[in-house]
Amino acid sequence: DDGSGSRAAGAQGGDEGPADGFDPGAPPPFGLADIRAAIPKHCWVKDPWRSMGYVVRDVVVVLALAAAAARLDSWLAWPVYWAAQGTMFWALFVLGHDCGHGSFSNNAKLNSVVGHILHSSILVPYNGWRISHRTHHQNHGHVENDESWHPLPEKLYRSLDSSTRKLRFALPFPMLAYPFYLWSRSPGKSGSHFHPSSDLFQPNEKKDIVTSTTCWLAMAGLLAGLTVVMGPLQILKLYAVPYWIFVMWLDFVTYLHHHGHNDKLPWYRGKAWSYLRGGLTTLDRDYGWLNKIHHDIGTHVIHHLFPQIPHYHLVEATEAAKPVLGKYYREPDKSGPFPFHLFGALARSMKSDHYVSDTGDIIYYQTDPKLAAGAHTSD
Repeated sequence: DDGSGSRAAGAQGGDEGPADGFDPGAPPPFGLADIRAAIPKHCWVKDPWRSMGYVVRDVVVVLALAAAAARLDSWLAWPVYWAAQGTMFWALFVLGHDCGHGSFSNNAKLNSVVGHILHSSILVPYNGWRISHRTHHQNHGHVENDESWHPLPEKLYRSLDSSTRKLRFALPFPMLAYPFYLWSRSPGKSGSHFHPSSDLFQPNEKKDIVTSTTCWLAMAGLLAGLTVVMGPLQILKLYAVPYWIFVMWLDFVTYLHHHGHNDKLPWYRGKAWSYLRGGLTTLDRDYGWLNKIHHDIGTHVIHHLFPQIPHYHLVEATEAAKPVLGKYYREPDKSGPFPFHLFGALARSMKSDHYVSDTGDIIYYQTDPKLAAGAHTSD
């Protein structure tokens, strides 16, 4: 059941699609198999040597940037280093992300080893993140079951105190959320990515979580040791500031892949939700010169529907799928060399996308006028 009969009961809040009569919440006239058939066969082929080549390239750049910054040790150079290195930490995360999806290679052991090394180096618990991210993909676009930047139902939104609301919607705070999400998840959900008995995990996954948390602790210990040897200021400059730039990149990109389109896009629950309908509400984004640096993470729609496609085939796969997707694919706004245009999309969304109705199967974001005006008062 694709839930087409639930529309009347559920279309609440916001403008429902563009003025040209296209309804983004209507069931698509194509299926996953139609999209899959349009994508060339070679796009599904994983090349472990090519994947490792990207890892080597990124690690060499990270080490070279750190060595150059330490050698220059100039307050003119440090801000440039922080922006560049934070972006490279984010690129490392994306490669580890591919390991988590199995799009890095067909060798599960290689994926796990590389994923653990890359993610532990930037203080991400690999298996904990991998499992919750799988939950996100399996439930994308579902109000209650999605795991990443899912909407708050109105009742939950109204129950938040003013400080929590501010942290969730007042920039820059939402762009610093990721480490806190890893520790305690989103409002309305409990559990930690570090704890083997967390609600996020099945009993047979406990061993995986212990492994990842141990690797995370080893990295934290290494950083503590380096702080003693090199001094806290040097570690702050070389690692801590780039780490927070990476966090901002991650929150910025993941939020904008599911929010901030010019037209309101639906979220689903109940029988209206399907894997295809949920995936079609994700958005591609253009990051200009940075597209290749962070491994075409902006080609998000096809990635969400078929996460096993390697990142270096996503642009071609997306082009091949566009004729099938039709208006369900939203062409991203073209970027200049740097994606400054996306700051406007982020700010607009934070001002208007606050909560969704507690009822209905096809629903749209609604705006809290007080919050939009900057009055962070508790109801």
